[in-house]
Amino acid sequence: MAKDADKSEDDKSKGGMMKMVIAGVAMLGIGAGGAYGAFAAGLIGGGGDAGPDLPKLVRKGDSDPYAMPGDKKDEGTPVYGEGGSEYRAAYFSFSDSFTSNLSDSPALIQVEIAVSTQHDGRVLAWVKNHELAIRSAILVQLAATQEAVVFDPEGRKRLKQRLTKAINEELEEKEGFGGIDAVHFKGFLVQ
Repeated sequence: MAKDADKSEDDKSKGGMMKMVIAGVAMLGIGAGGAYGAFAAGLIGGGGDAGPDLPKLVRKGDSDPYAMPGDKKDEGTPVYGEGGSEYRAAYFSFSDSFTSNLSDSPALIQVEIAVSTQHDGRVLAWVKNHELAIRSAILVQLAATQEAVVFDPEGRKRLKQRLTKAINEELEEKEGFGGIDAVHFKGFLVQ
């Protein structure tokens, strides 16, 4: 009978040990499943679907990993003021001027244009890469402009906004992201 009692004690301790092993394996499985779920949701690690890699805003003083070659002229380190926007502005000047007839007028308009962005250098690289399509969009906007508009300061402001929108639409169509903040007139002539 003593042997039966010892055997019964062994079975109980083995059964208890087996329950602990099963519980431990279950806990490991739950922990691994939770970690995988967090990883897949992007909460930890490289994160599943982070979305498209769109241009980022660049703060004053920060380096731009996508700066176009030749952006850094031998002028030394740029000096930024403490006021205004916290982001730096980068510029691209179109090398040739734009000449177009004005809408319902014999007058011609000739403008020299630059664009600015506060996003990283990819935006200006895209402007340069798609310059032909952008030039065409700008000429369409200029040809649709009435003569009275170009002599009015508010009209010029609206023209700059229309040109900015046209450029961003071209970039969004070609690259999926606009990023141009403003158009600037370097020269403006109406004849």
